[in-house]
Amino acid sequence: MGTPQVDRRFFLTRVGVLGALAAAGTAVPGVARAVTTGPADPLVSVVSKLLAELARDTLNGLAVFVVPGPDPYSSTQGTPRSEPGAMEAKTPDFLIESLDNYVPMPDQVAAAVGRALANGLADVPIVVPNGLPLVPSSLLADLDDVIKLLLRNDAALPLSAVIALLLNTQAVRVDPRSAVGPHLSPFSRLSFAKKAEVFELLEHADPQLVKAIDAELPEPLRGTTSGILQFIAGALLEFSAFGTFCEWSTFDADKLTVSRRPVGWDLAKYDPGSMDGWDEFKGYYQGRQKVSAR
Repeated sequence: MGTPQVDRRFFLTRVGVLGALAAAGTAVPGVARAVTTGPADPLVSVVSKLLAELARDTLNGLAVFVVPGPDPYSSTQGTPRSEPGAMEAKTPDFLIESLDNYVPMPDQVAAAVGRALANGLADVPIVVPNGLPLVPSSLLADLDDVIKLLLRNDAALPLSAVIALLLNTQAVRVDPRSAVGPHLSPFSRLSFAKKAEVFELLEHADPQLVKAIDAELPEPLRGTTSGILQFIAGALLEFSAFGTFCEWSTFDADKLTVSRRPVGWDLAKYDPGSMDGWDEFKGYYQGRQKVSAR
């Protein structure tokens, strides 16, 4: 265990905050300036905003991992494509909406992941790269305290932010150099192959990660971390694909139709025109109109 200042720097590097601060001056106008000048109480609001931007950036990197396109995130991971992809389909918006409002993740599980992150995954080693901003000790302590406070309060952070911090923690493990660079988040700075390694850690029940999260789970959930991580990994990939290929971003709820042709239709070469078959009622199978209670 190192000095408190070193431990704080390790923690803030793991979750991607120090690297985000290095880029926040241009990517998130006003956030870096507010962080370096604001007192502790307003810092909660500022850090929450920074974590929200960090989460969106992380999910940008996740979305193009599944369906790349002609965007900077796809170029960073080394798989740019000419046709539109997840970014053009607004898949990150779909992911944030789904994670924060619809994914059936028990509060105890989200809180356990948050507490494991707040404790810094102390048993999981990383290398802190050069190029991170030099933050005064007092501000380092404030940032550390505020983020851990938010992570330990299961009502303070949306699930999208917790998931993003989990991905970023694993990204820095896979490639410490991802702590600094383009974009806001470590995960979005990874190559396609390195992103796959992050999901391998989640899907194959990495012992160190399992131990850190399992220690925070209450009974009777303790011992289920491996399955939870596999669920998270699978759901993230599935939701990214579904968000890209569905009509979510173009669906007009009032008119019950799409406002324009969705990206997914073009990618799938879907023709919504006439289909084979006839819209005719042929009757009930064997004349049955109800089922018995047996």
